[in-house]
Amino acid sequence: DIQMTQSPSSVSASVGDRVTVTCRASEDISNWLAWYQLKPGKAPKLLIYGSSSLQSGVPSRFSGSGSGTDFTLTISSLQPEDFATYFCQQANGLPLVFAGGPRWRSN
Repeated sequence: DIQMTQSPSSVSASVGDRVTVTCRASEDISNWLAWYQLKPGKAPKLLIYGSSSLQSGVPSRFSGSGSGTDFTLTISSLQPEDFATYFCQQANGLPLVFAGGPRWRSN
């Protein structure tokens, strides 16, 4: 099975910061990578699919990049509503593995 690893394990950030989260796959998954946002009590929200395609309705401050094994989620200017947990998911084959997201806290 493909293994997914996400870093950092925690993020300390302030509103307005540029924040980057990385995800690494144990083998080449081309661009079959999605990013999700999770908030307590809510369903996961798809942000990015195909490594870099922004889901409809997601603010343009979110962006994704990468291919093969290394991927990045960037928030260009962190907003108060962005404090959440972020997960990457490989979709190259079954099982559809999620990587555990970092815990976020405000400075």
